[in-house]
Amino acid sequence: MADDHATIWDEFKDAVNMTPAALRKHLDSEESKEVGQKKGGGESTGHAMGRRILEIKDKKKSDLTDDDYAAMKKVVGYVHRHLKQGGDARKDPDSAWRLSLMNWGHDPQKD
Repeated sequence: MADDHATIWDEFKDAVNMTPAALRKHLDSEESKEVGQKKGGGESTGHAMGRRILEIKDKKKSDLTDDDYAAMKKVVGYVHRHLKQGGDARKDPDSAWRLSLMNWGHDPQKD
């Protein structure tokens, strides 16, 4: 299990390329709140995960739980899948594609 955690940790650090301050600022924006899948008109899945990423980043590595690692693995999967998409949206810094990725802690313009 420790090896799995080490791998997830490394992949998460690579996938989440935004600082906590930059992610927090993004999550506070109206644009951030408008993108992503919403269940019942509430907060989008990505926006909620952005808040979860901030919680994870506020913890010491030794305090991370299996649930934290599961969330980190989910973030890595989302970022990798969505980076393969984008098409013409990659050229637009205000595209829903980019804003959604940023909700998950990844700014594709930093690549």
